[in-house]
Amino acid sequence: VGLFTGYYEPELQGSFRPNGIFKYPIYSVPEDLIKINLDEFNMDLPNKKLFGRLLSKKFVPYFNRKEIENGALFGKQLEILWVDNKIDLFFLHIQGSGRIILPDGTDVRIGYAGKNGHKYSSVGRELVARGIMSLDQVSMQAIKFWMDQNPLLAQSLMYKNKSFIFFRVLENDGPVGSSGVVLTPGRSIAIDPRYTPYGTPVWLSTSFPGEKAGKRLRRLFIAQDTGSAIQGAVRGDVYWGSGVDAGKKAGLMKNQGHYFILLPKVSKLKDSTIK
Repeated sequence: VGLFTGYYEPELQGSFRPNGIFKYPIYSVPEDLIKINLDEFNMDLPNKKLFGRLLSKKFVPYFNRKEIENGALFGKQLEILWVDNKIDLFFLHIQGSGRIILPDGTDVRIGYAGKNGHKYSSVGRELVARGIMSLDQVSMQAIKFWMDQNPLLAQSLMYKNKSFIFFRVLENDGPVGSSGVVLTPGRSIAIDPRYTPYGTPVWLSTSFPGEKAGKRLRRLFIAQDTGSAIQGAVRGDVYWGSGVDAGKKAGLMKNQGHYFILLPKVSKLKDSTIK
């Protein structure tokens, strides 16, 4: 038995040009960000990676969220869009993809392009640790409401999550998962690829979130994505689609369940001579 959560493609208001309203930047991957695959140096460290930059010929950790938001990337011309809400932008980083609605009503789809390499920290867990919420009260909607009501405390809370995501503009009809394919609402699931390979059919048995809470969710999914918080052999994140309704489902999903990985049957050849 493991934990199954949900995610979605949020919609934010934004612009290609900054102004008094659209002042929070979405960044592309910096040129000085270096990713090192440690198994290229030591085979005993499979799937281990380091992210950082060179400083006076020394490899150091890359800038964290607080450093970036306080100007560490200023002047590098990495901004691809600006949005109007800092809290919405923070949750865009958690979701990993989104649609930016421009002032003329058109939209731009953006997707994950890289990360700074710092460990992801759950803001929900931090709120529980501070005694602000109980574990049962934690949902994306509850966290966002609390942040809107407590902007100064929200800022310090967001800095606790040092992980920072970089984006790219997508030309696809939907968000693209880590496997490189467009995600399908209600059928794509993010997993830990150390245990479940991309493209694997997964039969999930858990519960629906939101209005259908308590109703059993038994359905075939395809492993097509992953995320910083999705770690472990029995851990999944169901993709629910785009917009407000999908956000409600994703924000309320925090259910116990289990899944079955479906693999092709391999028949063994008998010891015989084939003529």
